[in-house]
Amino acid sequence: MLHITILAVGKLKEDYLIRGAREYLKRLSSYAKISLVEIADERVPERLTERERQRILENEEQRILRHLREDAYIIALDIQGAAFSSEEMAAKISQVVLTGKSHLFFIIGGSLGLSEKILLKAHLRLSFSNLTFPHQLFRLILLEQIYRWFRIERGEPYHH
Repeated sequence: MLHITILAVGKLKEDYLIRGAREYLKRLSSYAKISLVEIADERVPERLTERERQRILENEEQRILRHLREDAYIIALDIQGAAFSSEEMAAKISQVVLTGKSHLFFIIGGSLGLSEKILLKAHLRLSFSNLTFPHQLFRLILLEQIYRWFRIERGEPYHH
């Protein structure tokens, strides 16, 4: 069975987002083994120097790297990444699985994004939009899209 891990910097705090994430995790359980791992985020000062920015990204990077597996396919969520339609991503995930990868990692950075090292480690840098989304809300959007991709690939209807 396919295993999907979502590594997300920061903790879900809003009750409605927690409930939504739980709902999609439950729906996804019939398609894949899926887990959501929250990585501790760093406090970002209001007036951020470049040195502080690098320190924060490196600290979060180290926490992310502890969870990654060398045999996994890594997808970094990055506003500068490639954009796909839901149908194209469903096909992409199927292609990855056909190459023998049985574990996918989706990585969502914190408020400063992801370090260059994490971005370079990724097999795919994926952008959902040129828009910036709140990181907590984005987890729910990602879970919904993963669910949609499975439904599309299996030819199952999905209207909501």
